[in-house]
Amino acid sequence: MVPAGDHRGDEIEALIATMARLPGLGPRSARRIVLHLIRRRAGQMAQLADLMANVARNARECLICGNITQSDICPICEDPARATGEICVVTEVADLWAMERGRAFRGRYHVLGGSLSALDEIGPEDLRIPQLIDRIADENATEIILALSATVEGQTTAHYIAEALEPTGVAITGLAQGVPIGGELDYLDDGTITAALRARRKF
Repeated sequence: MVPAGDHRGDEIEALIATMARLPGLGPRSARRIVLHLIRRRAGQMAQLADLMANVARNARECLICGNITQSDICPICEDPARATGEICVVTEVADLWAMERGRAFRGRYHVLGGSLSALDEIGPEDLRIPQLIDRIADENATEIILALSATVEGQTTAHYIAEALEPTGVAITGLAQGVPIGGELDYLDDGTITAALRARRKF
């Protein structure tokens, strides 16, 4: 309900409410952002609207790794220079992007789409683990790096994958120093991720 004396229209209120539901934003931040965009609606707001419409229309999951891209196969999977035999397994696309920011890893990725969680009723069949097993043979993988968050769910998922991949004979490693217990990859700085990747250990 719009307070008395507030002359904002219903569409503006709806935009503020929608922005406030985005991660990291609240009502105050949403109001500031919307007001900023309205004041610059001929430039920034129009450009942002066009970009969001294009992304909504064209964004899709890479058929190989699960990354978000605008084509069936993402640039990382298409790049022959990244066919190193190393596949870095991450929980979500945000984790893949976090790894890429550090520019320490030059192999390919595999996005699981979540972690095992009895509380949330997420089992192995809900994750992209079968696709990972298929990729090991298809891409002649030599090492699987389990770059999963150091949470109970992340480590439970890592142990499950390690056991599932054991018959393949591929080397399985995990991130080592630098990743704190309970830490989420997407919230770590680039230097921490780089150090953890370089100091990876056998899982």
